Amino acid sequence: MSTSASATERRGIPAAAFVEDVKTYLSQLNLDVNRALAFLQERLQQYRVVEMKLLAQQRDLQAKIPDIEKCLDVVATLQAKKGTGEAIIADYEVSEGIYSRARIEDTDSVCLWLGANVMLEYSCEEATALLQKNLENAKASLEVLVADLQFLRDQVTITQVTIARVYNWDVHQRRLRQGAATSSES
Repeated sequence: MSTSASATERRGIPAAAFVEDVKTYLSQLNLDVNRALAFLQERLQQYRVVEMKLLAQQRDLQAKIPDIEKCLDVVATLQAKKGTGEAIIADYEVSEGIYSRARIEDTDSVCLWLGANVMLEYSCEEATALLQKNLENAKASLEVLVADLQFLRDQVTITQVTIARVYNWDVHQRRLRQGAATSSES
């Protein structure tokens, strides 16, 4: 009998079925052993592709979160220095590997790089709110991604176990047939 570890899928990742009885599994799917193994190997390969994609997204988010936190710190520093009459000297990146120095007097606004060659000017309060929202969204996305990766790893393990069970069942069946053939010849 075949039972599913999780009867549904998670965000487009199909759940793998744990196979308790290989013979029933093969007859339900109307497959022979070689086609079943090919199907399972293909599914395993699909899981690997999805895993690579999710790991890349995880790396991107893990790099994005410190950048957002750094931006929040800069805006907080600007707000803290506001009204003190004290200028801030800052080095900033103009282009990859090219930096410039700026003297920042009292300011009520900051420009945030939104990506896709878009930069917008926000008040410090708006910038803080936007960055805080982006930080919360990035952390929530990272949590979902970690859960997806765990689900995916479980499906990979179940699929690998199923492949081993089908293969071992086939070897056992061949030995039984071979033993039956040799005993009938005697």
